[in-house]
Amino acid sequence: MLRARGFSTEEIPGGCFCCRFNSLVDAAKKLTEATKPDAFVAEPVGSCTDLIATVSYPLRRIYGEQFELTPLSVLVDPIRAEQIFGMREGRKFSEKVVYIWRTQIEEADIIVIAKSDLLDANRLKGLRDRLAEDFPGKTILDISVRNSAGMAEWFEMLDTMPAGSGKAMEIDYDVYAEGEALLGWMNATVDVRANEEFDANALLQLMANEMKNALVDAEIAHLKMTFSPDDSLAGEIAALSVVRSDIVPELNLKLETPIRAGQLIVNCRAEGNPEALRRALEQGVLAIQHAFCGLAAKIEHVEQFRPGRPQPTHRLQTPLAA
Repeated sequence: MLRARGFSTEEIPGGCFCCRFNSLVDAAKKLTEATKPDAFVAEPVGSCTDLIATVSYPLRRIYGEQFELTPLSVLVDPIRAEQIFGMREGRKFSEKVVYIWRTQIEEADIIVIAKSDLLDANRLKGLRDRLAEDFPGKTILDISVRNSAGMAEWFEMLDTMPAGSGKAMEIDYDVYAEGEALLGWMNATVDVRANEEFDANALLQLMANEMKNALVDAEIAHLKMTFSPDDSLAGEIAALSVVRSDIVPELNLKLETPIRAGQLIVNCRAEGNPEALRRALEQGVLAIQHAFCGLAAKIEHVEQFRPGRPQPTHRLQTPLAA
């Protein structure tokens, strides 16, 4: 999605920043040499935690002359938060997955309530109050990308607030590892070709709905899809995301014209058996083949697994040597 909008990007494959610390530094050096950027935006794997001790403090101690770190922002989905706090009906993750969710918020310098436009004023205040009660002393901000509410304030904080320097939090790596393993992981690429032009946006929405319905027994953490046309010269893509099982699949980027062929990339994390994620993918592929006349979809690559135990490259309690 970032490349499609003209940003220079590097990917850290094979694990999170904490376990691929050297790859993270190498990626930053590549971007520095290639584009001379003023700032990096680094987004870790969604189930990663303990970033202060395993990423922030090692970067500051080892590479402090090269990089200046901003405060760590942790974005909170407001509906998911209401469900976990018992402020709203809905499915929840199990206790060990919620442990990861809570530790992510606990180590934040700035707790950012994203998508604040989904809540009215009373619900938003109630969520802020609950976050302040459970995580005292944290800076809490609500934003909405849709209407730009709070965005300028957030950027100002990143530009002026120092990154935290207190002792890193304690974390139970046994519970962390078990929670990560509960979130099955599935990555796939699908080659899609048709005799006639078709609407890739509609294809993504159908595929997502079929997979969501197939995963009725697995709570979705995220389901992300992109479609890249074969004949795109400008890097245009269609992109879709689902961030809870009870949400309607939403297109983030759309293709403006019908196409004949391209590549579909699917990434799914859900609390459930990884084999069920693969079956949901296969059900989705069958659905799009039946729905679009003359369309052939072939799964070229698929892997499904439970993540192994996190093994950080570094883990420091403070950003400075004793």
